[in-house]
This record gives sequence, C-alpha cells and structure tokens, in this order.
Amino acid sequence: MAEALVIVDFQNDFTPGGALGVPEGDRIADRVNELAADERFDLVVATRDWHPSDHGSFTEQGGIWPVHCVQGTTGAELYPGLDRSHVDVVVDKGQPRDTEGYSAFQETTLEELLRERGIDRITVVGLATDYCVKNTVLDARRLGIDVDVDAAAIRAVDVQPGDGERAIAEMRAAGADVR
Repeated sequence: MAEALVIVDFQNDFTPGGALGVPEGDRIADRVNELAADERFDLVVATRDWHPSDHGSFTEQGGIWPVHCVQGTTGAELYPGLDRSHVDVVVDKGQPRDTEGYSAFQETTLEELLRERGIDRITVVGLATDYCVKNTVLDARRLGIDVDVDAAAIRAVDVQPGDGERAIAEMRAAGADVR
C-alpha cells in the first residue's frame, strides 16, 4: 500500500497576520514537518491556493473572502515554517476565476499524480479544516482513496462557531479516519 501526505494550503495568507489568517494556523508547523519527514510516505504533496487577482471568491468580485493567495505574491507562498526539503510536489489550485477551488482535486493534477504513483491512502493536514481540508478529504473519499486526517495538524477558520467540529464530523461520516 503506497501512501502520500497531502499538506493543504499551508500558506502565508492563511497563517496569523495573513490576508485570511486562520487562528493558530502557524501552530501546525511542527506536526506537519514531523509527518513530512516520516518515511512511510511515498510522496509528499503541498497544495497552494493560487488565485488570479480577479478571482471570483474575492469580495471585490462578489465573493465572500478578502483578496488572498494571489498568484506570485508573498501571501500565496508556502509558509516559511514548512520544511520544503520534504515536499516532493507542489500542486496549485483555485486558478479558474469562476471556481472556489476548495478541493485539491478540483481542476488540478492531484488525482492523476496519486494514481500514477499507485497511492491508495493519503494523510491530509493543513488549512483550513472547514473549507479546503474538508473538501479535499470528501473528494478523496468519493474517488475511493482511503484518508487519514491528523487532527493535530489542521486548524479551522470557524466563520460560524463550530464549523471546524462540523467539518470533522462530515469527514468522519464520509469514511475518513480523523485522529
């Protein structure tokens, strides 16, 4: 059984002080790095929101989010506390202007990459639990991929109180192992 670690959107704009900072989003760094160095993973993938400057999710375009993770900006870069030496591949997502791009599988090469490498189980970590982590996990389950979620290496935006807890319940209901 081949396994991959998928680090979802651990980017500057999603950590405290960023354009869309997730509370305590930076505090997952040690656990993420520990997992990325774990030799059980045959592949380590980091995803990035990589939006055009006029992305439809931005409030200026009628969306619900402040401008964040614009292609080529410092905010869109991976968080400096992430040890990139263990990352094999970076997959950019959220590029089409008219899509949310919450899932790392939506209009990306991630599924193809995992299939080519014979990966049938992934561990998902990153930001944010209630959006991109959740949607990535749900899509992986729909694709028949076994999923573990490391609860010590995720954080929620919690736009509404309890969103993160509800996302965890939804991932578990879909068959993901969250621990």
